[in-house]
Amino acid sequence: MDQYRDQTENDIRTDRLLREGDVNFGSQREQWYRHLPEGTKEMLKADEEVFLKQSMSTPCLDVITDAEGAYLTDCQGKQYLDFHGNSLHQVGYKNPFVVEAVQKQLQQLSFIPRRFTAEIAVKAASLLVEKTESRDYRVLFHPSGSGAVGMALKIARKATGRQKVISMWESFHGASLDAIAVGGEAVFKKDMGLMMPGCIKAIPYNSYRNLIHSTDPERIADFCIDYIRYIIENEGDIGAILLEPVRATDIHVPPVSYFRQLRQICDENGILLIFDEIPTALGRSGCFYVHQNFQVEPDILVLGKGLGGGVIPQAAVLVKKKYDCASEISLGHYTHEKPALGCAAICATIAYIDRENLVERARQLGNFLREQGEALCQRWNCIGQIRQIGLMIAFEIVQNRETKEKDAELAERVLYGCLAEGLSFKVSGGSCLVWHPPLIVTKEQLKTAFAILEKVLKEQKADGR
Repeated sequence: MDQYRDQTENDIRTDRLLREGDVNFGSQREQWYRHLPEGTKEMLKADEEVFLKQSMSTPCLDVITDAEGAYLTDCQGKQYLDFHGNSLHQVGYKNPFVVEAVQKQLQQLSFIPRRFTAEIAVKAASLLVEKTESRDYRVLFHPSGSGAVGMALKIARKATGRQKVISMWESFHGASLDAIAVGGEAVFKKDMGLMMPGCIKAIPYNSYRNLIHSTDPERIADFCIDYIRYIIENEGDIGAILLEPVRATDIHVPPVSYFRQLRQICDENGILLIFDEIPTALGRSGCFYVHQNFQVEPDILVLGKGLGGGVIPQAAVLVKKKYDCASEISLGHYTHEKPALGCAAICATIAYIDRENLVERARQLGNFLREQGEALCQRWNCIGQIRQIGLMIAFEIVQNRETKEKDAELAERVLYGCLAEGLSFKVSGGSCLVWHPPLIVTKEQLKTAFAILEKVLKEQKADGR
């Protein structure tokens, strides 16, 4: 940790401007590190010796020995109620139904070489298509979400003959060079030099409320759409619009009118609409796919994270059948393009979600989450706003609700206070406390999380009512 402590104050300030997630080397992390047991410190030091350092991932917080259900267990036996989960634990960690399916597949057929197929691959792709409204899609698989985004961009270029894509500032679509080119976060682009050409940024829905000084969702949506129209009319050669329907990092939820107008713009201009639902699909929003909340369908849908049931790294691209036009080139000629174990995990994950009625459960618990969040917001003036859809919620931490000035320092203190109490979640944009509980979460676990958050707010002497 000494090398992190030696970082200059200017570097730390720069990191706070750039970061999308938690602070790795601020005073709260340093204090957290000092109180860890010696055995844990030794393992963290060993981790530093063998892994490359990178923002938001190193140095590590703790050493875990188990992950099951909604909980992580560290090497000292402490449990964390995990509302972070890298957004992949929709069916919970170590889900026995998924684990058994993968183990069975491992014994039966562990790998499908290119040029061959198997029943499990066809079944997995078919299940993903059957969950769409139109069932008018074909599928490609990839081991990573970043790679799946790359395939989506290639399909858009081939189908339209155009190379330009509109994406959003502040967006995240993965960490590979093509994904950061269409992404909008500085922490991934810093020092990377020239990006993939043809990437044009629009200001995302969540920023327009600040630009036009309005809280009216319809007015913000209209302003946003007008700006996208302006780009299309003046730039030309736009082949695709790529965005997260709901941003996983800070849970901004545009109105239905935004998506209807976006769909209309794409249809009028022959532009493919690509939705990145990698962290948010599979029931987390209260619908199986996020876009089903907004009564539109994309031309291309990108999935990942929880698709492998929290067991296998797995992503997928769903493409409208009319854009199946690239048989003479290799869009995704990958070693694991028909992954036996990943497909077994997909089938088991969907079967478990259906069997346990987890999508409806996410809607019902989402109502409880919103009610509890709104009540907490009323009690604490440092919570400027809550944003929620299904089992995703963000608490915007501010100095006070009147000025609405974001308070990154308080958000950081609250994070570490909650971690000490056994609640893990993400901080996004410097001041948003973001919860992504698994779909298997219980109402009692949600109550526990709120009790911990309120306890920590009191301990931090945050501004209450």
